[in-house]
Amino acid sequence: MIADARPFGWTAIVRLGLVQASIGAMVMLATSLFNRVMVVEYGLVAALPAGLVAWHYAVQLTRPLWGHGSDRGRRRSPWIVGGVGVLALGVLMAVDALALIAGGSGWGYALAVLAFTLIGAGVGAGGTSLLALLAVRVVPERRAAAAAITWVMMIAGIVVTAGMVGALIEPYSIERLAIVSGAVALVAFLLTVAAVAGVEGRGGTIAGVGEARASERFGEAVRAMAGDRDAMRFTLFVFVSMLAYSMQDMILEPFAGLRFGYSPGASTSLSGVQHAGVLVGMVAVGLGAGAFGGRTAQGLRRWIVGGCLGSALALGGLAMASAAGPGWPLAANVALLGLANGVFAVAAIGSMMALAGAAGDGRAGVRMGVWGASQAVAFGLGGLIGAIGVDWGRWATGDDARAFATVFAIESGLFVAAAMLAIGATVARRESRTVLAGEAG
Repeated sequence: MIADARPFGWTAIVRLGLVQASIGAMVMLATSLFNRVMVVEYGLVAALPAGLVAWHYAVQLTRPLWGHGSDRGRRRSPWIVGGVGVLALGVLMAVDALALIAGGSGWGYALAVLAFTLIGAGVGAGGTSLLALLAVRVVPERRAAAAAITWVMMIAGIVVTAGMVGALIEPYSIERLAIVSGAVALVAFLLTVAAVAGVEGRGGTIAGVGEARASERFGEAVRAMAGDRDAMRFTLFVFVSMLAYSMQDMILEPFAGLRFGYSPGASTSLSGVQHAGVLVGMVAVGLGAGAFGGRTAQGLRRWIVGGCLGSALALGGLAMASAAGPGWPLAANVALLGLANGVFAVAAIGSMMALAGAAGDGRAGVRMGVWGASQAVAFGLGGLIGAIGVDWGRWATGDDARAFATVFAIESGLFVAAAMLAIGATVARRESRTVLAGEAG
């Protein structure tokens, strides 16, 4: 362990939050703006951008490799900067691909696949190394607040960038889109470089990594993690909870339109209510976890369980709203869903940091990588399963209410299952400590 590996103060945490904001801003361009441009401005089938977004999630299965690389390296900062640089390059290539597609060139599609490959790899390398750095350098009592700060800053980066880009690309042209996107990518990269400069301090190796770990092979690191029951149970929890979290992404606004008669503007505002609730939930955990038992992974799990059960309750409400139709307090229901989602998400990220760095065995990057890959797969599948589930339900029953209610009920059940997994992990750890204490006695 290096002599200069002091715990991060609030300034360092906020600086790394700027990196998260930069990543969020560029991902927003790739997964939201470019999606709309392909479908609306160029009349492409919606399956094309959806497939590219799914592919960028699939590429993030490489997260454990990037995490292992940063574990073996002497510093994590180069992995963060390199990852964000690759992400920026992918965004620029995606704009070039749009220009080729608009011009009728088939090469544009191949370039788009390559661009989204780089986007997925950049998010995986930069994001995993960033979380691993936070995991080993943030003291337990600050982990919940650090998770809240970095994720709120990421959302802020998305919101600010969306507003600015939306204004600057009017009237739309591919040239204007290229200039604005290039500026966003450049600013995000330079901000990342400035944010991580000197943040790790000076020294020989990163905290928790000795010479033996620096030479450990990837397969050995993964097998060691696979033998950790708590880590693997948490991996399953991440997958189930994030699957539930993302299933309503593609269907909430159509639900508001079909069952409640919301206009496009009104349904977009409803989505804004949900995101506002998420922010409030995140801030609540950041401020309240330290005061109400959130200083350890076990303490944070109480917040996780509460967030999961609150999400399950809100989704159960949406299932009933599907049958009730107009007259149901939909906005309040959606606000509750956002609040519970925000609580669960930040508490889960704080737990990731706690569990990744607690062992002190130099494998924080691998753990973060495995959990990040699990999250990416769940996000990619969740939206797809939710949308397909509603489509199939409407086709099979001819009843919109029943189709939406079924999917929301399944989501609710998944959140309950996630809560049970979190509770089970807590019980298992307590039993393990009891056995160890008995053996020591």
